[in-house]
Amino acid sequence: MKLSGIQNLAKLAVVFTLLICSGQIQADGIDAKEFVLASNCPPSFEKMPNNTCELRTVYQFYDSLGGHGIGGLQTSLPTERDGFSPEQIDLGRYLFFDPLLSGDGTLSCASCHQPDKGFADGQALSVGIDGALAARSAPTLWNVAFLKSFFWDARASTLEEQVVGPLYSPIEMGNNPVKLLSDLNSNELYTQLFNGAFPNSSETITLKEIYTAIIAFQTSLISLNSRYDQYAHGNHKALSPKELKGMNIYRSFVARCSECHTPPLFTNQQIAVIGTPEPIGMSLDIGAEKTHNAAKLKGGFKVPTLRNIEKTAPYMHSGRFETLRESVEFYTKGRGHAVPEGVAMQLHWHIWEPNLTEDELDRIVDFLLTLTDEKFMPVTPNNVPSGLTPLNNPKDHSTELSHSIIKLKQEERS
Repeated sequence: MKLSGIQNLAKLAVVFTLLICSGQIQADGIDAKEFVLASNCPPSFEKMPNNTCELRTVYQFYDSLGGHGIGGLQTSLPTERDGFSPEQIDLGRYLFFDPLLSGDGTLSCASCHQPDKGFADGQALSVGIDGALAARSAPTLWNVAFLKSFFWDARASTLEEQVVGPLYSPIEMGNNPVKLLSDLNSNELYTQLFNGAFPNSSETITLKEIYTAIIAFQTSLISLNSRYDQYAHGNHKALSPKELKGMNIYRSFVARCSECHTPPLFTNQQIAVIGTPEPIGMSLDIGAEKTHNAAKLKGGFKVPTLRNIEKTAPYMHSGRFETLRESVEFYTKGRGHAVPEGVAMQLHWHIWEPNLTEDELDRIVDFLLTLTDEKFMPVTPNNVPSGLTPLNNPKDHSTELSHSIIKLKQEERS
């Protein structure tokens, strides 16, 4: 007899637990000397006399329309979030990779934002605590210091909100403020590290300090030295003829890619309704319509940055497309071709029918690959103060589980 969808999900949850249970084993004999917070700023940051780190980039020499980071090749970036101490940034690094921050010690921030996957997780839909399936894919964290809204539906307007959301979500990290504070304050190593990072605070770790440290680390994730950037700064040998052709198509009024994915951040930080299809069997995600209670934003999502895009497959809010080539091709298949029948969507005016050739699509992909830059990749700690395994999902087990759960949910609907 065929198992019901619920039974199958339960079975998969057991498998999921077995796959990650090794991350719950406490390490014996942690050497406190191993955990000494950095006193120097990360690369691309200058240490100031007041012991804060300020970002330094060539883009700061350029001007921009209204200071918003919108324009041509040599255009400034939006105002960044910086000013944290080296110790706060390094403490945030340990917290980011520590499963102690989850409700049951099985997931860390890095479980869904893995460094080798562009600080995404390589899954169509992320998997949270107890195998719970998230509604969307995990967006990259590269260059979040420049963003003014967060999550696919732009429901958070500060990094503080962005940090709190996954921590306490019952389908993500599944924690709560009381447990989080208890776990960290009962850990002698963490109390010492927090005292070092926040020397003027009380001996008791506070929620504000936890959020600040995580944000400090996230804002240190800077990716602005790709081959494209080198070309933009004057090294015209940095791109090949095919890549240059792709850049010109990308910036053309025919393709219009750059009107939403605007250099140098490669996003205009706006919400766009493009009518991307959902995975087969999944219901329509209304996106930013819920955030703003606005029907005109039905199916609207934040325009994501394209930096390090080759590392963050699959693509779109639900991971609908496996490859960059599929994603690029979507935009030339006709305005609204994937909008479900009977659904009214106010598609963005940039979505039209450019009728790009196969060669033009290939060249755009060539250009997108020049946006990769991981030179300032932070070091994943070998150990974390809790003694738990720093990164719980280093392999593709969770990806396979995610796909299996999606398939089962589709079967249930049918």
